[in-house]
Amino acid sequence: MGRKYILPGGTGFLGQELAKELLARGDEVIVLTRGSNRTEGGISYLSWDGETLGDWADVIEGADGVINFTGRSVNCLYTKANRKEILSSRIDSVQVLHQAINQCHQPPEVFIQASSLAIFGDTREVCDENAPHGDNFSVEVCERWEEAFFAEDLPQTRQIALRIGFVLGKDGGALEPLQKLAKYGLGGTIGSGEQYISWLHIEDLNAMILECLANDKEGVYNATGPSPVTNRTFMKTLRDALGKGWSPPAPSPFVRLGAVLFMRADPGLALTGRNCIPKRFLDEGFRFKYTDLDVTLRELTH
Repeated sequence: MGRKYILPGGTGFLGQELAKELLARGDEVIVLTRGSNRTEGGISYLSWDGETLGDWADVIEGADGVINFTGRSVNCLYTKANRKEILSSRIDSVQVLHQAINQCHQPPEVFIQASSLAIFGDTREVCDENAPHGDNFSVEVCERWEEAFFAEDLPQTRQIALRIGFVLGKDGGALEPLQKLAKYGLGGTIGSGEQYISWLHIEDLNAMILECLANDKEGVYNATGPSPVTNRTFMKTLRDALGKGWSPPAPSPFVRLGAVLFMRADPGLALTGRNCIPKRFLDEGFRFKYTDLDVTLRELTH
């Protein structure tokens, strides 16, 4: 018999890919969304505002797990208003989900929170789960987010924060904009090219989540692949996969200008990176399906 999983904020790429994986196993999937109540593709969508208790909280009762993807996109300019919304959308959703779980007679076995490797800031040093944190706005968001998540003790519910890396998949995710640039001959090195990209395949991320749902894991995990690469290496590998030759580099000043004027996004998203490894998953015997970037990109781009 299938299990019941609740995916708050599960309308984005990561949530939809996980939902499809769960449905394929015969599980029931309910996505909490700011949109309307509906059923599409076997997935039930239930409206919520991400900050106050409502009728939606009834579906938490008896659920097997909650996987929270809620959070305003960071792909924007970090204005005062956007910073406030980025932070509040994450903390509010965590707190109201804690409230919903606490009022359950039969609470979920596990509550998984999608966090971010951005907590390590901009660094080329190898970062496992215990590495020191960085020092910028994204770091502050992650720290306060995880602090709110672990602030509540849920005696019957395991809590896991997955610091998710640069997820590669087809038809969406982190790869899509870079693939478009490369196709139009703009897939050169970005900035110094020395910033690291800690990447993983969406199938491996789904496998990590499924393992967290099934086994007695708790605490913080780096949800990324074992083979991070520099931006220079990543972009060359992507050009090779697409059959593209040399492309002009994008120096940092041009990236900053283009990000602000045309992309309307913080340039740090492209110019910073981190060299992270999934130490806890590796120590506990997790086996990755995708560890070779060249093979991965050739499969995903064809």
